[in-house]
Amino acid sequence: MAEDFMAAVVKRVEEQFAKSGVSESCAAFERKDSQIEMRDGVKLHTIYYFPREGGSGENKKYPVILTRTCYPGNDRIHRAYGEGLARRGYVYVYQYCRGREQSEGKWEPNINERNDGIDTMDYLVEQPWCEILGYWGHSYTSMTGWVFADAAEGKVATMFLEDYGTDRFVSAYEKGCFRHDILTAWSMENAEKPVNADYRESCRYLPQIEVDEALWGQRVPSYREYITSPSPDAALWQTGWWKQLREIPSKTKVPIYLLSGWYDHHHGSSMKTWERLNAETKQHSWLEIGAWNHFFQICLEGKEVLHPQNEEIPKMLEWFELTLKQKEIPTQRIRAYEIGSDRWIDSVSDGLGEEETAGSMTLYLDEKTLREDAPEREKTRNYKFDPATPVESIGGEALLHTMPQIGSHLQPEPDYREDVLSFVSEPLEETFTLNGKASVRLFVESDCEDTAFTAKIMEVTPEGKAYNIRSSIATLEQGKTEAGAYEPGSVAEVQITMWNIVYTIPKGSRIRVDISSSDFPQYHVHSNQKGLWSEKTENKIAHQTIHMGRKAASCVILPLMKKQ
Repeated sequence: MAEDFMAAVVKRVEEQFAKSGVSESCAAFERKDSQIEMRDGVKLHTIYYFPREGGSGENKKYPVILTRTCYPGNDRIHRAYGEGLARRGYVYVYQYCRGREQSEGKWEPNINERNDGIDTMDYLVEQPWCEILGYWGHSYTSMTGWVFADAAEGKVATMFLEDYGTDRFVSAYEKGCFRHDILTAWSMENAEKPVNADYRESCRYLPQIEVDEALWGQRVPSYREYITSPSPDAALWQTGWWKQLREIPSKTKVPIYLLSGWYDHHHGSSMKTWERLNAETKQHSWLEIGAWNHFFQICLEGKEVLHPQNEEIPKMLEWFELTLKQKEIPTQRIRAYEIGSDRWIDSVSDGLGEEETAGSMTLYLDEKTLREDAPEREKTRNYKFDPATPVESIGGEALLHTMPQIGSHLQPEPDYREDVLSFVSEPLEETFTLNGKASVRLFVESDCEDTAFTAKIMEVTPEGKAYNIRSSIATLEQGKTEAGAYEPGSVAEVQITMWNIVYTIPKGSRIRVDISSSDFPQYHVHSNQKGLWSEKTENKIAHQTIHMGRKAASCVILPLMKKQ
């Protein structure tokens, strides 16, 4: 991180502690460190922040909060966390993953985190100053908590886990399309040796399977596994580490505070994680979804947001004051920010709570419009998809590296490119709220054996400004509603499903849907060829047709919230 950005983050942390409502109980603190030995003899650098109330704080028992991190560049942030927590009566412990900072061993993302987490937990609960132990993490440091959550009962009392889900496949792929802006960027930034290659050039390199050695100067096995496993049935996801992680929520028995953002790139996986929590644990856990990105920044262009509640530290302190200091067992709480209404609600769809829905609204594609009934005669619109000139990601939910475009942003004019087909509704006659997963059903035709189709749903204000709500993608191979290989020139039904959202669209606004075949770098650019995408050495041009009306009634399906 740049120095000025790091300073701004530290200042924000300090301000959040000051406004948290939890007052300081200790005037001073002390920082110590040690090397904790793991079961295989590797020692991990561990830093402690102790409250100081006169005399040695180690002679008194305290509630302890642990986190495990792979990011040495964030040390200043952890120092700010440590000072703020120690002054409020907690011992804060953060540990560097093996092979990072001063920790011994070889850095291999994910592989050793479960055993190292369990060993560290077992060590801490035996310390004379540890009264009760909790875990706090964000992103990768959230994962390092999830990996041993099922082994935490009786040792870790509770966990506060932000912006991470245990279904890695959902964070890696969407119906055959790889999320470059998440895992290519992360792999480059966290490789064993520094990578100086250009990010976008790396994403476009063919064949992608060779990009690590060709441009990054090293072989990155974890990245190679990601880009050769586009199906949920692949061995990478159905055996070993990622299978174990995916199943952990169902076995977890400690209360969880799961925090997510509508435009966080882990949101889809986070919702899968909440769904998989066993029923008893879910009854004592909290779920909260805000209008922020992965870094708790509000990313709703054109919206007045007066009640963002996007400060993580007050939420964390509320949870740990309840669970670690008061030692209470929480009662389930579900909250979500309703975009457009600037309010928080407790009715969230897709199995996340006791939601009240009113079915759905279906709008049919008809030339350049959206209408409530399907066209009586079949119509078509055509475009050429050239992978050499992909559509740029302007706004989106599965973005991380391309920071300026994360979230809901002002969109270009309808049909702003020849390979982007726009469909716009009449002004809405009443206000309605989306609550759940929107989807777009397309009847498509291509002259290639495999290709991709994208859909973006937007709100268009009375002034004519369009802002993206949700977007997604599907390949012909994995998006088809019927099994079997696609035959070029035939018409196939493709289902494009979005992540859930709560979003109010006011009376007088319009709905717009854009259809295309690329969304880069949010997703990899499809080569328009059948087979494993990462092995393709060249691209083909595809000629695409969208069918509308009669038996090919392409449409958008919007889930609606029941009126209050």
